[in-house]
Amino acid sequence: MKILVGSKNPVKIRAVKSAFQKVFGKCEVIGVPVSSDVSNMPMNFKDTLKGAKNRARKAIKILKADFGVGLEGGLEKTEAGTFLIGLVAIVDKKGRWGIGKGGGLLMPDVIVEKVKKGKELGKVMDEIRGLKNTKEKDGAVGFFTKNLIPRKQSFETTTIYALSRFIKEGLFT
Repeated sequence: MKILVGSKNPVKIRAVKSAFQKVFGKCEVIGVPVSSDVSNMPMNFKDTLKGAKNRARKAIKILKADFGVGLEGGLEKTEAGTFLIGLVAIVDKKGRWGIGKGGGLLMPDVIVEKVKKGKELGKVMDEIRGLKNTKEKDGAVGFFTKNLIPRKQSFETTTIYALSRFIKEGLFT
């Protein structure tokens, strides 16, 4: 089984590989650089989903894989505050979609404001932490949870949510 992930981020690739292996056993997972065709940090659920689906759709076409996977982080404003969310979109070679939503991490206003001004969340987290390339390590999720929920685990869980459509496909039409 061949799975293409629409990203070269090693954390995302490891998370997808772990999730697919748990569900299907041995598989080949390859990360490929594709664009999401949305902003670096989508500011609502709709754009975050669009980015994830665009990545999955583009990835599966590159090598005609069994599955294409797109992972996209975004912010979602609610009456309780602005939350960091993660969406995973998986498309199989038959064109069927599985979607998973993870996250739900309340973000401080100071971070949200910087992101709204166009700064990528990874760069904001780098500044706050005095580190480089946070997004390829523990990211915002790991930072805010003291790594009790590592970034990889968060993406892995959300990928399994998206795979539920294929695990219990008889219940989906």
